[in-house]
Amino acid sequence: MAEQLMRSRYSAFARLDEAYLLRTHHPSTAPAALDLDPALEWRRLDIVGTTNGGPFDNEGTVEFKAYYRQGGERGVLHENSRFVREGGRWLYVDGDMLA
Repeated sequence: MAEQLMRSRYSAFARLDEAYLLRTHHPSTAPAALDLDPALEWRRLDIVGTTNGGPFDNEGTVEFKAYYRQGGERGVLHENSRFVREGGRWLYVDGDMLA
């Protein structure tokens, strides 16, 4: 489901697992490479809400807040991410940053 993929992608960002992040990114929007910053420490993921993205859906959204620390500063990434299911696999398409 879309929320599970969101959680696994958050873990992949924390582990700097570029291969997994690219593999779970939809080919139509996937970058050639990611610029992951090892100085960025992901601290917590809160799922704010979901729309569709369940076992009988082919698309869904996940709104989340990902808390991080970098260079002694704290921050929050707040995004509404879009996911699609193709060939039985959920893939990240893109997201809108929220305030």
